[in-house]
Amino acid sequence: MGKKYLNNTAKFLFFLLFVKPFIFFVLGINVRNLEKLLQNKGAAIIVANHNSHIDTLLIMSLFPILTILKIHPVAAADYFCNTKFKSFIFKTLIGIIPISRHITRQSKEEVFADINTALKNNEIIIIYPEGTRGEDNQIKEFKTGVAHIAKMNPNVPVIPLYINGPDKILPKIDAILVPFISDIYIADPIYYDNTSTKEFTSKVKSIVENLYLTHKKKENL
Repeated sequence: MGKKYLNNTAKFLFFLLFVKPFIFFVLGINVRNLEKLLQNKGAAIIVANHNSHIDTLLIMSLFPILTILKIHPVAAADYFCNTKFKSFIFKTLIGIIPISRHITRQSKEEVFADINTALKNNEIIIIYPEGTRGEDNQIKEFKTGVAHIAKMNPNVPVIPLYINGPDKILPKIDAILVPFISDIYIADPIYYDNTSTKEFTSKVKSIVENLYLTHKKKENL
């Protein structure tokens, strides 16, 4: 048996036996417009706000278990791969693509090489353009990495999401899980539209902010 097969088996069992039951039966989740996420059968760039490490498990759990095998969250190498143990766990069980958050002399093509390879293989990536977890459910400024990736893969849909709740389940400053129902709002897919990367980044952020406003309106009803 090859390494990829063993890794896929470990990831499959981890989500089937632990993550999905925990998300759906212990925490609970409300999803708006799930069909906009699942109607796409090929590669996709999922973009979301980021307040907790639970965000990734929530998003991945929305997909059928076999689809989860081809989902790769983009994660900070300096945090998730700073030890051999963490690197093994997060690469094997979550399937992360590590990326540097620091200034590098590499070209954008080199920096995003693993991401582009995954997309060309019809896989799905999850990216948090804020670059790090925010606080108090606030949406911080988006970095332009998502626009550069979309520009290099113009035929791949970008699917914006807004997530509410994980910051209460696992706050940034806490290590104790608190059961809390989360909400996920999903927007229509968009494609890179030949604008500047800055303009496209602003467009994606605006969509996520509009999803946030939709949530606030429902919350106040």
